[in-house]
Amino acid sequence: MSAPDDTGSGATHEPAHERSPLDAVHRRLGARMVPFGGWEMPLSYEAGTLDEHLACRRDAVVFDVSHLGSVRVEGDDADERLQWAFTNDLRKIAPGRAQYTHLLDEVDGSVLDDIIVWWIEPGVFDVMPNASNTDRVRAAIGGTETTHDRAVLAVQGPRAAERLTEVFPEAAAVGRFRVARCTWEGVTCTVAGTGYTGERGVEIAVPAEHAADLWNAITAAGVVPAGLGARDTLRLEAALPLHGHELGPGITPLQAGLGWVVAWGKDEFRGRDALAAERARGVARLLAGVATEGRRPPRADCAVLVDGQPIGTVTSGNFSPVLEHGIALAFLTPGIEVGTSVTVDVRGSALPGRMVGLPFVTAT
Repeated sequence: MSAPDDTGSGATHEPAHERSPLDAVHRRLGARMVPFGGWEMPLSYEAGTLDEHLACRRDAVVFDVSHLGSVRVEGDDADERLQWAFTNDLRKIAPGRAQYTHLLDEVDGSVLDDIIVWWIEPGVFDVMPNASNTDRVRAAIGGTETTHDRAVLAVQGPRAAERLTEVFPEAAAVGRFRVARCTWEGVTCTVAGTGYTGERGVEIAVPAEHAADLWNAITAAGVVPAGLGARDTLRLEAALPLHGHELGPGITPLQAGLGWVVAWGKDEFRGRDALAAERARGVARLLAGVATEGRRPPRADCAVLVDGQPIGTVTSGNFSPVLEHGIALAFLTPGIEVGTSVTVDVRGSALPGRMVGLPFVTAT
């Protein structure tokens, strides 16, 4: 709710955005700050989104992703609570591992949030929702929000481990989808082999008061600061879904091509019946990849057509810095084969393209 204007004019102010523990660091680096998910976060730095993107594909970058939520769930029944609330099966993993999963709407089986679970030790989990969905996830699973107690630094890229070894060798050694408590300069951090770029790397949860020191040490080792702009183009090349685009109200895991996140072998989970009904009747749309010609990017909400007939809608589109042409994720009529010629209607202009397999870019 907006607060009344102090002047008595009757005007209202927008609520202040949350700020990362690294806010002052970003501003000193000349970051372009933008509102995102209720937070003010860096979109890009002086190098710009294109250079930051390529630095991640070729070397290593560090993102501040402190805007992501953190909910600590503890106790003898913690795993049972998460097992019921989420689609994936914790029995597939163990303490010291991470797992990607979904929280579903009980009525229609759509994805209320996609989540990473860090299983730190027996009976102790850090659940990582999207920025704007923390309250919703906490309402479903309980637990204690710890978002403001820490910063999260994502070090990503083919040389991420090599660069990080100079600064924080324990963190550099954490493998893909592993979780470990690691110590840096006497400070205990939680490190997971996760990320949102398609590249190898880790995400480091560090106590908020030590975040700037760790960030400065990492960048001093040659790791390039990168903002949300590059994070979005990187995840698009890797065909990773973004909540509010490829996942969200009315969008189920089956429509998004993420059926592997659903553990049908579990006796019960939230939204199971609705999702099972969709599985039985078949999905009406399916997420697919489109590559377009030239540098002009397709954009969200653009229609996709075959022979002049609409077959679906773009959910995310942009210019691919690696492929040097436009790419898009789109919900389309099922059964459109890879290689099929399509057009994307970009503000009344037909942009030629073709159906392609996903991901658009595979990490080396």
